[in-house]
Amino acid sequence: MDIKALIDKIFEKGRASGLEDMEVYYSAGTSLTLKVFQKELETYNLSEGEGLSLRGVYRGKMGYSYTEKADESSIDRLVKDVIENATIIDSDDEEVIFEGSKEYKKVDSFNPSLSEVREEEKIEFVKKLEEEAFNLDDRIVSVQSCVYGDGSGETIMSNTKGLYLRDKSNIAYTYISVVAKEGEDIKTGLAYRTGNDFNKFYAKEIAREAVEEALALLGASPVKSGDYKVIIRNSAAADLLEAFTGIFSAEAVQKNLSLLKGKLNEKIASSVFTLVDDPYMEGGLASRSFDGEGVACKYKKVIDKGVLKTYLHNLKTAKKDGVETTGNAGKDSYKSSIGISPSNFYVEKGERNLNDMIADTDKGILITELQGLHSGLNSISGDFSLAALGFLIEEGKISRPVDQITVAGNYFEMLKNIEEIGSDLKFGLPGAAYIGSPSLKIKKLSIAGE
Repeated sequence: MDIKALIDKIFEKGRASGLEDMEVYYSAGTSLTLKVFQKELETYNLSEGEGLSLRGVYRGKMGYSYTEKADESSIDRLVKDVIENATIIDSDDEEVIFEGSKEYKKVDSFNPSLSEVREEEKIEFVKKLEEEAFNLDDRIVSVQSCVYGDGSGETIMSNTKGLYLRDKSNIAYTYISVVAKEGEDIKTGLAYRTGNDFNKFYAKEIAREAVEEALALLGASPVKSGDYKVIIRNSAAADLLEAFTGIFSAEAVQKNLSLLKGKLNEKIASSVFTLVDDPYMEGGLASRSFDGEGVACKYKKVIDKGVLKTYLHNLKTAKKDGVETTGNAGKDSYKSSIGISPSNFYVEKGERNLNDMIADTDKGILITELQGLHSGLNSISGDFSLAALGFLIEEGKISRPVDQITVAGNYFEMLKNIEEIGSDLKFGLPGAAYIGSPSLKIKKLSIAGE
């Protein structure tokens, strides 16, 4: 059935049942995951799905419902559930159906050529990725994970105030984790790529990156405990930023779950640190023209040269603070309620590359991987204590690999102690947002070793 016609029928039934303003959020998508193990295709998952949610105001209260069956047979149940939900809700927060922004910027996040790549080519690619890893060095004894995945999605938002928005996007990703062994020493290395252009995925290049990472860590040992100058490499810095992303949410601030409360227009980080939320970034896997409430997204500097400029808002938090929404209403799927999430969220890159930053470091630690991010930090206090891997820097050069160390500090203090930011901006694997960082040089962090 035509989705627009279905939406019109839902609104018709809703009005007849006493609903006032209404909004339909429809999403449909496909997802493919391929995993290879020892030259054989171990996992093949292809899924398709669609569904829609209905929000509606009944006697001044907002009710919700959703269905996985986007057809006429679901209309009565959707409307009935919205009325029941609105009747029992006891929240005093006023929610509204948004009438629409004045202007929406066109965002092109769909690459038609990705949908034209044959499955045989994708399977051949992921098998070649594993093969290349084994061919590069005899010390590669196994490949833990070798995965290719892609997906496409379409979102439609429509409401009774005349709003009708449509968005379409697709993404692809691949990653490989290899195991290197020399004597009794075993180390792993990971490499990944993301985007929506299959032709930019080069198996040999990705395999080499993972293999070189694993081999470089062979022979690692701890360092003496103490305070060290630390360079957190781009991918690890992006992982750390992702773990602390919630502190920038206005909802967390209003619930006293963020120490950034009351800090607007104050200096909270080093002057070299600028944090951007850019929904229009070319090639960004979270690029979009509108948010989960139908508000036009905006480019913004959350932190500008160390100064906190804004929190991330949806309509509800913005009204509570008496400000305009920043267009960061998050809605992971048609089943989800409205939250807050960034889009392409990243630290603005600096001028010099990682090698230059290392060359200027007399003695320090280059951290390439942080472990235990979900259990070893407290996003409210900012304290973290994380197992780490990396390299010892002596006299401006990498001297040896390091493991069995723990790096500890406070994220809010760390932001103030950033000395330099690299030019090597890198994004992690996509999730609810697309988060990236260059390498960060920190004046000092506590390292626990031997």
